[in-house]
Amino acid sequence: MTTTLDGLLADLRAENTELDALVARLDPADWARPTPAEGWTIAHQIAHLAWTDDWAALSAREPEDFTSVVERSFSPGTDPVEEGAAAGAALAPDELLSRWRTGRDQLLAALEAAPSDVRLPWFGPPMKPASLATARLMETWAHGQDVADALGATRAPTARLRHVAHLGVRTMGFAFGLHGLPAPQTPIRVELTGPDGELWAWGPEDAPDRITGPALDFCQLVTQRRHRDDVALVASGPSALAWLPIAQAFAGAPGKGREPGSAPPAAEHQPF
Repeated sequence: MTTTLDGLLADLRAENTELDALVARLDPADWARPTPAEGWTIAHQIAHLAWTDDWAALSAREPEDFTSVVERSFSPGTDPVEEGAAAGAALAPDELLSRWRTGRDQLLAALEAAPSDVRLPWFGPPMKPASLATARLMETWAHGQDVADALGATRAPTARLRHVAHLGVRTMGFAFGLHGLPAPQTPIRVELTGPDGELWAWGPEDAPDRITGPALDFCQLVTQRRHRDDVALVASGPSALAWLPIAQAFAGAPGKGREPGSAPPAAEHQPF
């Protein structure tokens, strides 16, 4: 797995480019299509990515000012995430697309220029540039899944999923904490089959608790784009069984997840 900052930024750029190709050819009316995220259209999905990229670029470019800007911008009783998505979705599609493209390029430049060993402020724990790039790749892929589902498109999984899977494994303790539960004291072995058939593994080989299955399914689960019942993951051991239903690779409050059976039927999808 590519772990250098240059490699991560190249993968983030590629993830952006793939999603861009999916929305750039849409008719203006298609931007108003509802996605699996309640109340969010395709325009909301892209607007949210643009909004978050702008904040990430600020963190990388002016880390000393990030916290004060957040405090001035986020007032009690507001929902900045929803407001940011709604404001962007209200733009004309070509204007929103241009804004997203400009912002993500600025983010890539800011992360490339940031000191690699300095932790940058964020809405959750501070992160080094490589970790922030990984988080942006995860979110871009996850919201891209919502867009693809809205369009009935099937994206070919790539080796970039390993970044998403890695983040999903690393956030296990975080997921338990969100639900007021202690993190498991026994290790969990995660073995996933990558898009090319290779084995991706985390945790000791002799761990009593195990999770196995396709990498794509694991990534869809930890980003809460699929319900536990709709993925081909096999879990054994109490800790593994307790983790999968609450897995969450993204920051913030516990996600609502998706209802079982809500994944679009594969037969309705068109390859992308």
